[in-house]
Amino acid sequence: MALRACGFIVFRLASCSPPPDNIEYLLLQTSYGAHHWTPPKGHVDPGEDDLTTALRETGEEAGLGADHLRVIDGFVQELHYEVRGRPKEVLYWLAELRDPGTAVTLSEEHQDYRWARLEEACALAQYKDLQDTLRAAHRHLEAREDKH
Repeated sequence: MALRACGFIVFRLASCSPPPDNIEYLLLQTSYGAHHWTPPKGHVDPGEDDLTTALRETGEEAGLGADHLRVIDGFVQELHYEVRGRPKEVLYWLAELRDPGTAVTLSEEHQDYRWARLEEACALAQYKDLQDTLRAAHRHLEAREDKH
């Protein structure tokens, strides 16, 4: 059975640029292994539903709870890859940080964080499926912007 993890692509709207160039994504740098950058995510606990996992992990890893986030309707991405020879699936939802000035508080699992615009976020992410997920999130936000 595949390992299952869930998380959020968290974004904030920076005030210094017009849309869509004002969208910044939160990436966390792990304090272990190759120190890769990912959005907050983690493994599903027994009996826990996926969205609850995403909220719990984002709270644990970045200090951002449900009261800090506004989940964006209509977006969820599922990634499939292998970790040490075992299949893993990750579900990412999209959430806006309600107050762009809210501080990120890292857990021991991470050593750094960055708010990055799309291209920088993709460069940090390194993995193509995560880059594709970030780009899909960006397209989803741009499409929403066009409707307003």
